[in-house]
Amino acid sequence: MNMIHPIIKVDSISKRFGGNQAVDHVSIDIPQGSILGLIGPNGSGKTTVLNMLSGELLPDEGAVFLGDLNITGESPSRLVQLGITRMFQMTKVFVRLSAIDNLLIAGQALGLSKSECHERADMLIKELTLQPVQYLDAGQLSGGQKKLLEFGMCFMVPPKVALLDEPFAAVHPVMRQTMSQFIKDRHQKGQTFLLVSHDMPIIKELCEESVCMNAGKIIAKGKTKDVLDNAEVIEAYLGGDHD
Repeated sequence: MNMIHPIIKVDSISKRFGGNQAVDHVSIDIPQGSILGLIGPNGSGKTTVLNMLSGELLPDEGAVFLGDLNITGESPSRLVQLGITRMFQMTKVFVRLSAIDNLLIAGQALGLSKSECHERADMLIKELTLQPVQYLDAGQLSGGQKKLLEFGMCFMVPPKVALLDEPFAAVHPVMRQTMSQFIKDRHQKGQTFLLVSHDMPIIKELCEESVCMNAGKIIAKGKTKDVLDNAEVIEAYLGGDHD
């Protein structure tokens, strides 16, 4: 794929749940400064891969490297400290705290000073168009606003790699555009993303290169257009249970 040195190297990872081989010897290079798409029908193993990259699951086989550092089996909190953040399909925010306090707590947890927290939070609130709801409890926000807030929490300290699991699912088109622009702006500044999405127009728009999985294995990788035109990829989507 891309000749730029990978910031994350996934080396032949596997995961089995009972008799189900959820991920079967998957290898992926995530180039520094890229937005790499990870696609495939439901049940293909995409989220299991993300869970192993973010420390939620331990691979049965294989290894994950951040640069030259073997991070296989590190805890989620340790991986956040090392610069790997994760947005979940089910949004995770502190529902009884205000939107602005969610950002401030995230900043403090990442080691920012009080003044740095307020400066970063104010900037992200504006960039993510959350000014009208910044003092509301996060539980009162719409689904899309919660997604935007979670983006802000992940970027209080810009991570080395942001792992995004279906960030555009069930989000209002206006907020989808805000989210998409946020990703583009960060990418322009060299931010690295791994984007899991069923939204093919978004994948085409944001990802120069993509990897497609089916039944726990990689069936295609390379330029996004070539991957989406691949006969095996088309068959996987048409023949599988997909959104």
